[in-house]
Amino acid sequence: MPKLTDTQSNILRRAATRPDNLAMPLPEGLAGAAAKMAVAKMIEHGWLEEVEANLRRGDPLWRETGDGHGTTLIATEAGLDAIGIEPIVATTMTNLRKVKLNLASAAKEPAETSPDADTPQPVAIRAGTKQAQIIALLQRPEGASIGEIVEATGWLPHSARGLISGGLKKKLGLPIISQKLDQRGTVYRIPAA
Repeated sequence: MPKLTDTQSNILRRAATRPDNLAMPLPEGLAGAAAKMAVAKMIEHGWLEEVEANLRRGDPLWRETGDGHGTTLIATEAGLDAIGIEPIVATTMTNLRKVKLNLASAAKEPAETSPDADTPQPVAIRAGTKQAQIIALLQRPEGASIGEIVEATGWLPHSARGLISGGLKKKLGLPIISQKLDQRGTVYRIPAA
């Protein structure tokens, strides 16, 4: 496997922290011919992929393709693997952006016309983090109560609730359901696909 340059590594690390693994915007100071060369090499190695930008959602553009359309860059699983981040994606989510792009190309109409264009996309989550640990707990058939999450993470209850509502539901768009049980209190789950 080719060795990553510092610039390439920086682009991938930044993408791993963003929703949809967006590689745009590129690091400050990387522009022009240097940016084109770095991105071209990364696409060639399979670390980045050029996909249609969702302009309604405000995706940053890599290049314009005409008629008000453009593309953006996302880090691939190979790219995340190259920097040592194993993507953990909830099994209930699919990569709708690629499907929409393929359907739009086949139908010769822009992907933005799709009614669910704002559906959240999978996000790479670093293995071994508390967020990944909580997602694993919620993916169990029995789910997890706040008490069980607090016990597993050492967090306070309000922090666990905040991650569920803000980080997992809103930011990552995970379909978390809650149910009150007599023995366990409120139990949160990510339903199986």
